[in-house]
Amino acid sequence: MSYEQMNPTIEKILANIEKVMIGKRNVAELSLVALLAGGHVLLEDVPGVGKTMMVRALAKSVNAGFRRIQFTPDLLPSDVTGVSIYNPKEMEFQFRPGPLMGNIILADEINRTSPKTQSALLEGMEEASITIDGVTHRLNKPFFVMATQNPIEYEGTYPLPEAQLDRFLLKMKMGYPDLDEEIEVLNRAQKMPPIEDLHPVIDLEGLLSLQEEIKEVFVDQTIKRYIVDIVNRTRTHGSVYLGASPRGSIALMKAAQAYSYMYGRDYVLPDDIQYLAPFVLSHRIILKSEAKFEGISAEEVVNRVVARVPVPVRRLVK
Repeated sequence: MSYEQMNPTIEKILANIEKVMIGKRNVAELSLVALLAGGHVLLEDVPGVGKTMMVRALAKSVNAGFRRIQFTPDLLPSDVTGVSIYNPKEMEFQFRPGPLMGNIILADEINRTSPKTQSALLEGMEEASITIDGVTHRLNKPFFVMATQNPIEYEGTYPLPEAQLDRFLLKMKMGYPDLDEEIEVLNRAQKMPPIEDLHPVIDLEGLLSLQEEIKEVFVDQTIKRYIVDIVNRTRTHGSVYLGASPRGSIALMKAAQAYSYMYGRDYVLPDDIQYLAPFVLSHRIILKSEAKFEGISAEEVVNRVVARVPVPVRRLVK
């Protein structure tokens, strides 16, 4: 697909992000897919490749409240969600919100904190609300979490359980820039950081409208069957111990709707499913130990599954 086909508003947002992010167009697109679909992103990569810059640029582009949580082993759930404190003057408890009460949240190095604190974030991601002392507090709309984890350092980390991994719409990597891109990074680093000069492209009300419009993107029954066939085959593949759940099917459909809308279409194509499947499904399957021993990755398995599922050819009719 060419960029000329892209929705004009989406193109403006991506162009805004590219003012500070060099050579990461695909990562910006996928991040925007998750945001528009109402999902969350797990970004697994080494430090220093621009993860924080990506999230800040996205937040500024949509004029959203940005919060960063640096996860550490001693971080408590209340440090994330907030806490109720007794006010002697008012003679009542008052809620002091934590960083989770923003719009776009960077959960940095999420695997460095305890499972108890991870679960506090999980409730917010899944329910769009948090519970403090028995009182439920609704989170802001939109609410988007981009969590990061370092795939190299495992000492002193708490791997995310399958139930929490399943809450992320997409999992992806940024990767290192190529030679020319890294030279451009140095050129820009000599000047004032351009992130401070970014201006919003749309406001939160406009973003919420986009999220509602995406729900109307047409998904033909043949496409739905195609999605379910792919997800079902992850459950029967010889290298897979545990396949993707129905939540994976829903996630793939929602991501495809957002991706189609970004490219100016009001219907989903099989190509959308094929492109997004590795990002949506790879973190939702558990490989058998012998597959891991052979060096087979979850992404490879998903790609093999997609290659074997027949592509629907019936003409799409609304």
